[in-house]
Amino acid sequence: MVAAMKSRDEARLSALRMIKAALMKQKVDSPKPVDEAAEMQVLKSLVKQRIEAAEAFRKAGRAEQAEKEEAERALIESYLPAAATEQEIDAAVAEALAETGATSLKQMGVAMKAAQARLKGKTVDGKALSDKVRSRLQ
Repeated sequence: MVAAMKSRDEARLSALRMIKAALMKQKVDSPKPVDEAAEMQVLKSLVKQRIEAAEAFRKAGRAEQAEKEEAERALIESYLPAAATEQEIDAAVAEALAETGATSLKQMGVAMKAAQARLKGKTVDGKALSDKVRSRLQ
């Protein structure tokens, strides 16, 4: 944060302050100490908020504001673990389906839980994972 202040990088400084505020809010709201998993969850929710805000700004015809949101999203993502590749997601889904023996959409929850466990430690879009599991079960 100090480096961003000294270099007068307003966009980076603003995003870092937002991250710090969100983490402090989590610390105050949570009765137990905030661990690394909780911090990652806060960062993921901030990324999701930025994606939704950028879409809303684009629909409203405010491209410059949408670009600002996208820049903040990229900065926040730089603090998250690497995203899982398509091959890793496909492999995790296949292994989860083989392990659980899921064959119908009624068993999707079990398959999703197993796939997420295999991808633990990597950043994965839940909707994309859900779509992959659903397409394999149909």
